[in-house]
Amino acid sequence: MPVETSLNRSMTSKAVKAIKPSGIRKFFDLLAGMDGAISLGVGEPDYITPWHIREAAIYALEHGRTMYTSNAGTPELRQEIARYLSRVHGLEYNPLGEIVVTVGVSEALDLAARAILDPGDEVIIPDPSYVSYPSCITLAGGIPVPVPTWEAESFELNPKDVAKAITPRTRAILLGYPANPTGAVMPYDKLAELAIVAERHNLIVLSDEIYNRLTYGVTVPSFASLPGMKERTVVLNGVSKAYSMTGWRIGYAAGPKEIIAGMTKIHQYTMLCASSMGQAAAIEALKNGEPDIQAMVEDYNHRRQVMVSGFNSLGLSCFDPRGAFYAFPSIKSTGLSSDEFAERLLKDEKVAVVPGTAFGQQGEGYLRCCYATSLPQIEESLERIKRFLSRL
Repeated sequence: MPVETSLNRSMTSKAVKAIKPSGIRKFFDLLAGMDGAISLGVGEPDYITPWHIREAAIYALEHGRTMYTSNAGTPELRQEIARYLSRVHGLEYNPLGEIVVTVGVSEALDLAARAILDPGDEVIIPDPSYVSYPSCITLAGGIPVPVPTWEAESFELNPKDVAKAITPRTRAILLGYPANPTGAVMPYDKLAELAIVAERHNLIVLSDEIYNRLTYGVTVPSFASLPGMKERTVVLNGVSKAYSMTGWRIGYAAGPKEIIAGMTKIHQYTMLCASSMGQAAAIEALKNGEPDIQAMVEDYNHRRQVMVSGFNSLGLSCFDPRGAFYAFPSIKSTGLSSDEFAERLLKDEKVAVVPGTAFGQQGEGYLRCCYATSLPQIEESLERIKRFLSRL
């Protein structure tokens, strides 16, 4: 076997080669420039950021607050995050050392993975799960270990399956509930079982809670609020989804001081700090945005019911999502793969959905459809899918 040298070595790293381009962005790019197309693909609220939040950013601009902030974020925002976590989840964090503000929750995940993982460390993730999970772990030198979840079990991560997947190299469990792409939530009893597994094997838990406030008839606790879990959990959250602030790119992490210090150190040499104007807007969101959340959740719930019942009426059985803003209908009855169905639907009827395989092997036979779009768009997309199915 020839030895790799600087003369024949690839220009990109092995880690970069190991990750796949986002399956979500692939269909978003195909959609660009397609007249009359409807997108159920990108997971983004269709609401404009509420005015009082935008006004806070405008005020910051008008008063010249456009400079760098502390690497960890402004003291005011970290204090407001601490108040929010105390008010909503009963969690007490010191804003001076246990909270770091990041450029979206995606950066928080990246920083957490790089802060805790050594090369070859394993991280257990649900399958299906958000597309960034395996890639962030791989780029940090770790090895993602998918644990299958099943529609018959409401896409809940089974603690017994997690325990079976643990090896001497296992370092952490990465959770995301409410889940993207399924909309599943974990009941308290299963979270408690998972907490026992984490404690028994001395594992860190990375808990992605970005959809935590978007739930329908259920309440999802922060994993850190479970007995004994605050000391080993990094809470990953932000303002993107609940406050319709995706483009502002303000996230945060709260957790053990040692891990947050490590994350902040990496953050210093990469992003430096999050946008100062965005941080000002986030303070206003956390302080006064509760009525906005309630109004959006009520509307999302109506859209959820329309989309889920619509898929079921078309013969595409659809899991009943209890959180986030995604439906995950099964298209197994059509005989098409997820990729084939999504590509043909986009070409024939100009409806963009994301194939379930973008989220892991367990996503085969499913589609992710986002209902954070207007009701007329949802109803029109269902009519187009009906036409598409009639020709199969």
